Amino acid sequence: MLNNIAAILAPFIQSAPSTVDYLVVAGGGGGGGRIGGGGGAGGFRTGTSFSLPSSFTVTVGGGGARSTGEANDAANGANSVFSSITSAGGGKGGTFNATFNGSAGGSGGGSTASDTTTYSGGAGNTPSTSPSQGNNGGNNTQSANFSAGAGGGASAVGANGAAGSTGAAGGAGTASSYSGSSVTYAGGGGSGINSGTGGAGGSGGGGNGAASGADGSAGSSNLGGGGGGGGTANGGGNGGSGIVIIRYPDSQADLTSIGGTLVHTKTTSGGYKIYSFTAGTGTVTV
Repeated sequence: MLNNIAAILAPFIQSAPSTVDYLVVAGGGGGGGRIGGGGGAGGFRTGTSFSLPSSFTVTVGGGGARSTGEANDAANGANSVFSSITSAGGGKGGTFNATFNGSAGGSGGGSTASDTTTYSGGAGNTPSTSPSQGNNGGNNTQSANFSAGAGGGASAVGANGAAGSTGAAGGAGTASSYSGSSVTYAGGGGSGINSGTGGAGGSGGGGNGAASGADGSAGSSNLGGGGGGGGTANGGGNGGSGIVIIRYPDSQADLTSIGGTLVHTKTTSGGYKIYSFTAGTGTVTV
């Protein structure tokens, strides 16, 4: 009798997921101040058929703090983690009379402006992953208009500064449909400039750079965009927070528990259950 009941119920009992597809985007770097470099995008990593342990850690990295002006450094973004997968926070943009060079990270930050010295953008894909999690930040160019370098993005380097009235553009991000619709993540921040128009943020949430009299724009939350560089005597923009997404066939069971401070939503789309983690850290049980 019991065997008959088990046989009848078997088709209706969902099995626990054993593999998942994942998207892990780290927090973007903060934009530099006083004609500052753009912040680098948070590292972008994605994969399929990842073998899921019975419990694992998820951490959503916050965006790096902005520079508030000359001699005040910005900060790198924070790492995002899914189980054994870590995406590195974006590198901060350079700031005049503080750290002139852009910093390394998932994508690198751009260097601050100077009319006498060329500084270096930060290295992207740091630490190294395969495929690459991001790209280098741009260098400033020695010029009377003090153009800084832009932050790197997931799919393109940050542009170098150039003489003229427009700042350097942040590196473009990369699109993913793991959320249930196509979203572009991890764009680099545009650079600040002395006068004219600040550099545009890269697609994927990069903040715009600013000209004299304005602060750089913040990178977009949950996209991992780098903050834009600030104008003359101004501050940069904060980096945008990251995100962690996992998905698996909707014929399988829900996750058993989600702990700690994790903030998440569960949706279904295209035959998948989709868990999007947008803040916090904690342990998830299958």
